[in-house]
Amino acid sequence: MNGVGVGSSRSMLVRVPTPDHLIRRAEPRDAGAIGAIYDDAIATGVATFAAGPHDAAERRTWLAARGERAPVWVLDADGTAIAWAALAPFSHREWYDGVAEYTVYVSSSAQGGGVGGQMLDHLIGEAPGLGYWKLVGMILEGNEAGLALARGRGFREVGTHHAHGHVDGAWRDVTVVELHLAENR
Repeated sequence: MNGVGVGSSRSMLVRVPTPDHLIRRAEPRDAGAIGAIYDDAIATGVATFAAGPHDAAERRTWLAARGERAPVWVLDADGTAIAWAALAPFSHREWYDGVAEYTVYVSSSAQGGGVGGQMLDHLIGEAPGLGYWKLVGMILEGNEAGLALARGRGFREVGTHHAHGHVDGAWRDVTVVELHLAENR
């Protein structure tokens, strides 16, 4: 999450990574950090329906299995991934070919410093080059930071999936957000 023009009149403040913070494609060597960041997010109870643990071997397999249109990026701080973000096709149906679901996770030590915004800005900038004209997100109830991040980048709430997932004995709702990237829609 680079500078982007999206189909709205809002202006976007783009933070450029500093020389010691570089957004780059994830590599197998990042698998352990990606897994640790993911597991920390899972522990919050508001970031994902997934369960852990996600060790380096599992995340290496996950990275290797992702297609060309499902890239993963990391924010590298002095050789360590402190955040990761990904795009994935929304559906296998051809009429949804231009729609991607986005994911952003930030290590607990880097939260609150604009890293999530940098990662989402990066995804917004990369998505058109991958053939995506729209990004969607599924944000669990209680994830106020995730919802604020999406709203701050111009995503609009399109609805709520009620009782969308069952975790720890409770049904959880999910807010759906979207951002159209194409000027003419």
